[in-house]
Formats: sequence, C-alpha cells, structure tokens
Amino acid sequence: MKQALAPTPLSTSATVVNTFKTRPAARIGDGSRTSRRGFASMDPTEQRRIASEGGKASHASGQGHKWTADEARAAGRKGGLTSRRGPSRSTTTPSAVTK
Repeated sequence: MKQALAPTPLSTSATVVNTFKTRPAARIGDGSRTSRRGFASMDPTEQRRIASEGGKASHASGQGHKWTADEARAAGRKGGLTSRRGPSRSTTTPSAVTK
C-alpha cells in the first residue's frame, strides 16, 4: 500500500521576488518620466501636433464623424457591456441597457 504524502507548509516554499515592485512607478504629468522611447521622448507640443495630423487626415478622407449620435451611443454601450462582461455587472438598470 502506498503512503500519502503530507502537504508541505507554505513557509517552506521557495521565496519569489517581485521585480515589478522594485522598479519605480511611471508618473504622468509631473515631469519625471521613466521611459524615453516613442511618444514619451517627445515634448507635449510635438505629441499634440502629430495627433492633430491624424484627426485632420481622418476628416479629409471622409472617415471622421461617420456615425450618427445614436449609432455612436449604441457602439459605446456595446463596448461598455463587453468591458464589464455583460449587464449583470452594469451600474445601470437592465431596462436601460436593452433600449
């Protein structure tokens, strides 16, 4: 007959070091950035200029504001339900979600 092994106490398990806690947190808005790659390496004025070009190109090609307000509202509701995993976690009433 085989003998069952007793469970080992948690205190004897290997120690895991969390490297994420040892790194400094990225702070936004106070000027002390930790990453200097991509957009993070640019000053805010340059970031805004590049982002503005994207919006202008969208409107010039006819893609800007292509939905009506009702279509945009329905799409936003659908995305919100997906991010909350359905109406059961929604803060709104179920009748408002199905309209």
